[in-house]
Amino acid sequence: MKEANQSFQFGLPQKQGLYDPFYEHDACGAGFVVNIRGEISHDIVEQALTILENLAHRGACGCESNSGDGAGILIQIPQEFMHRECASLGFELPGERYYAVGMLFLPTDDQARKEFEDRFAAIAEEEGQRVLGWRDVPTDDSTLGQTAQNAQPVVRQVFLERHALIKDRMSFERKLYVIRKRAEHEIRSGSHPMADQFYICSLSFKTLIYKGMLTPEQVRAYYPDLSDPTVKSCLAMIHSRFSTNTFPSWDRAHPYRYLAHNGEINTLRGNINWFHAEQSRFQSALFSRDLPKIMPVIDPHTSDSGMFDNVLELLVLAGRSLPHAVMMMIPEPWSNHETMSEEKRDFYEYHSTLIEPWDGPAAMVFTDGRGIGATLDRNGLRPARYYVTTDDRVILASEVGVLDIPPEMIVQKGRLEPGRMLWVDTEEGRIIGDEEIKHEIASARPYRRWLNEFMIKLEELPDPPQLPLGGIGKDLEGEDRKKKVLQYQLGFGYTYEDLRKLLIPMAETGLEPLGSMGNDAPLAVLSNKPQLLYEYFKQLFAQVTNPPIDAIREEIITATEVMIGSEQNLLESRPENCRQIKIKHPILTNEELEKLRHLNRLYFRTVTLPILFDPREDGAGLEQALNELYAKVDDIIANDEANVIILSDRGIDEEHA
Repeated sequence: MKEANQSFQFGLPQKQGLYDPFYEHDACGAGFVVNIRGEISHDIVEQALTILENLAHRGACGCESNSGDGAGILIQIPQEFMHRECASLGFELPGERYYAVGMLFLPTDDQARKEFEDRFAAIAEEEGQRVLGWRDVPTDDSTLGQTAQNAQPVVRQVFLERHALIKDRMSFERKLYVIRKRAEHEIRSGSHPMADQFYICSLSFKTLIYKGMLTPEQVRAYYPDLSDPTVKSCLAMIHSRFSTNTFPSWDRAHPYRYLAHNGEINTLRGNINWFHAEQSRFQSALFSRDLPKIMPVIDPHTSDSGMFDNVLELLVLAGRSLPHAVMMMIPEPWSNHETMSEEKRDFYEYHSTLIEPWDGPAAMVFTDGRGIGATLDRNGLRPARYYVTTDDRVILASEVGVLDIPPEMIVQKGRLEPGRMLWVDTEEGRIIGDEEIKHEIASARPYRRWLNEFMIKLEELPDPPQLPLGGIGKDLEGEDRKKKVLQYQLGFGYTYEDLRKLLIPMAETGLEPLGSMGNDAPLAVLSNKPQLLYEYFKQLFAQVTNPPIDAIREEIITATEVMIGSEQNLLESRPENCRQIKIKHPILTNEELEKLRHLNRLYFRTVTLPILFDPREDGAGLEQALNELYAKVDDIIANDEANVIILSDRGIDEEHA
């Protein structure tokens, strides 16, 4: 049993051959139930588990019907239950909000588990928080299949006392976040052979997560805690995982710390790269000297949903409200939305200079332990339906029929529309609709004034002092001109077929050429013919079935704006954050490119660098040219010589590729 556990990360195989855990995606069932007035009860937990069980068909299992892809529930910390349990273990808990609970997955190996627990306690102590005690979470694996049993961890809870010098609850939550991130970096990403068997499901003074490599029906049985009448909450968020064509595991079950997600993030690689690049600029008065301890923010061991949660969590703990952070990461289609209010459009435009949209077919449910809500992606490709009842409950799930509710108890029913949000604030005791919550957030700061002051539009830039060439060989005549054009056509991979079947028909008719044959061209990496650099890159696509998007008929949900310039500090909203150049689409004319090449004012300085190399030196010449390019760019940035770098392929000939 232990041996099987050594080579698996809670059921997930290690990177091998063509398999990489990075490409794990989900397509799942998600939902929540909440008492609008914030009244806690065990009924809320029971109803959430019933919803989860009724979403069993949205989860998945392996060849063993009792080894699931993952399921779980997030609830508020049940105060009465926790005080009673800890008292029976010999230690007392302080009042609500003065202690936190962590839910941990640990190795079955006793020595490794003790090492990890001791290191976690030491990290907490170094951060000024005291470990009050540990609790073994009762589990019943009698319903689990052999695959799930082989990978199951030891589940334990840890209790931390809030230091007297921490004056407010969110400062405590931030300190808990720092402790968790340090533990992830020092233990989970460490050199211990069982490091990947350490995982913190949750560490918070507000919320607690019970999850695992379970089917929806197994959650209630596996965790007897959930059936205790003193386990009470005013909200509960549930999730049933379908890992598409990838592997299930204990740690990749949802919910995560702030969200549960049905769908997948198609733009993941770009989102991660942009976020890593921006980390060097992070500043936060709230985190202060703790900020370096949480880097890197994104956990490479988790799924696309987990990475989304990593970023969402940081945005919230850095000072934004949860709905605000969700609006930043999943914006509505704003650029072509004619009826959208100006203040909301300004909000989205300002934040588009700070963060790339995390785009893809997605229905998100999210909570900060005080409020709970849901949103859909801009296309609305995942369903979310809700009921409001006479006893002040809101029930939302991936579909209807998840809970038996007498018709006379239903006050309102509806579905989320593309890009729209629903938020229930249990402290205010009311439902806040999409228009109200977004108006409140969008009008909180003068985004339009900031944009007018700092953002530059490409079309408003002055004409360049000299006109561009306009076309290759325009300054040549006769055979010399033909030779130059041919040289560039060969250099950029144009074929006879491209010219005759694609370019000429487009020039003659002004229409896109259409054909009925499939594209049987081999991938660049498998081709035995020379390929251009960009042929080696392909857009990632959804692994689950989605309808195609028609960019003309559905113009409102397609956006082509590009921002050029240095990104600023993502963690704080400042006017100068939007000091960038806005371009309507990523394809530039020669005239537009020259505008940029001659832009040396208004905080922008441009430099043009050649990207040519000697083809006679083959791969070694290309590698050397790339390294020299990297070094030049590093010097330019270090010396603050430019903040717009143009890479130029002009000048190719027999000796320069």
